[in-house]
Amino acid sequence: MLTDLDTAPVSGKDRALYAFVKKMVADSLSIGEADAEAVRAAGWTDEALYDAISVVALFQFYNAWIDATGVGDLPAMGYEMSGKRLATQGYVMG
Repeated sequence: MLTDLDTAPVSGKDRALYAFVKKMVADSLSIGEADAEAVRAAGWTDEALYDAISVVALFQFYNAWIDATGVGDLPAMGYEMSGKRLATQGYVMG
């Protein structure tokens, strides 16, 4: 999917959303109503599109912040532990 969205084994609905966020990341100023309409026509709601835009924008911010501040990556064990916790408990700590 990262190398060729057009031939990736995903649904047409997902492909439309991924194409939108790909364009958003590359050139957010070029996003227009036609782009949003293509996502809606594929079956996504405005709320889902808003959520996708928000998540992508936040990750862009986080990545820029991490790059600029020099915050280091987690060691492999940290990702493994986090993955196990998320798989068993989800995002809510309890």
